[in-house]
Amino acid sequence: MHSHYRAAPAAVGIAVPAGHASAPNPSDFDSPSTGTLPPAKIPERLPQFSLADRSGKATSIAAFAGKSLVINFWATWCAPCRSEIPLLQALHTEWAGRDVSVVGIAVDSRDKVLQYADRLKIDYPLLIGEQDALDVAATFGVDSPVFPFTVFTDRRGEVVALFVGELHRPQAELILGEVQNLDNGLIALTTARRAIADGLQALKAS
Repeated sequence: MHSHYRAAPAAVGIAVPAGHASAPNPSDFDSPSTGTLPPAKIPERLPQFSLADRSGKATSIAAFAGKSLVINFWATWCAPCRSEIPLLQALHTEWAGRDVSVVGIAVDSRDKVLQYADRLKIDYPLLIGEQDALDVAATFGVDSPVFPFTVFTDRRGEVVALFVGELHRPQAELILGEVQNLDNGLIALTTARRAIADGLQALKAS
């Protein structure tokens, strides 16, 4: 277990029953997650997987090798997921010159994702799936997904942080700043993880 680099935000996510990738049961909204997951085995490195892109072509996450990634798991029916999309679009633009890419993983029906993405003009890469996307979530130790959640990796493919709940700019910039320090060889991975955990706690308390 690597709880030292799981970020538990103040924002609340929406629990998703295992095996469900479309609209959640009504009970899912009755007792939302507090942002704390059960003990999980977060991988040290980015797992290898493939999902369909917008055109339906199977695309491997390895296609983004050499970049630091912000991998956001979301669904069209999830209100916190929809709220953070403008931030994710801004981050994708602002950090592109520093070899950072946002990749959205939509755990939802394909037609709903494409319709929603076109309406919002989402310009970062999207990978789409239902049970196969839930299976990918499980490879990050999230067996009972709480949406949204976001995985941050460095350019070597090491998992630096896993943030559960709606992402806001202060948290995103804190994490990405430490990822850049790591990519530039200024700090070690363990130091980056600790700085992120401490920084998020400070933001939560402020």
